[in-house]
Amino acid sequence: MRKIIVSNLISLDGYYAGPNGEIDWFVNIADKEFEEYSVNLINSVDTMLFGRITYELMESYWPNAKPENDDPRIIEAMNNYHKIVLSRSMEKVNWKNSILINGEASDEAAKLKQKPGKDIVIYGSGRVVKSLMGKNLIDDYRIFVYPIILGNGKRMFGKFDQRLNLKLVDTRKFKSGLVLLHYILQQNSI
Repeated sequence: MRKIIVSNLISLDGYYAGPNGEIDWFVNIADKEFEEYSVNLINSVDTMLFGRITYELMESYWPNAKPENDDPRIIEAMNNYHKIVLSRSMEKVNWKNSILINGEASDEAAKLKQKPGKDIVIYGSGRVVKSLMGKNLIDDYRIFVYPIILGNGKRMFGKFDQRLNLKLVDTRKFKSGLVLLHYILQQNSI
């Protein structure tokens, strides 16, 4: 069975975006060390799962990304891998290899996990993450803590009504100041 991996950056105080969704605080993370980690992660998947907001952000950037600014391997993966967009408000998607699904996120994710292929990654997409967490559909959490305190914003794990037992499997400090906390879902989570 395929795994669903969450790979997200959060501030030290637990926000993945500012109060208005801004991510302008993601600065100085694209060093070679982080880039290599990102390439290794993207090589382990063949599908990306997005909510509307993150999809629109990615679609506006990656089709025009240049090798002078971004690793060509990541550019190619972002533009050529399968992209599943879970949204009830969108009517169509235009980015290459994108599919729009208007159904219940957890039902669709459970179906995706059963299909053959490599693992699935979620970048950003806080609402999708929260929805799938509630159904124990996320297997792997790769949370990058960025050395900034935002003071306000959208919390990655705010107001969650159940307990999830996670097991720490790795930590890593990057030269940029990022710290990776890599957890997997323990099977006895309720």
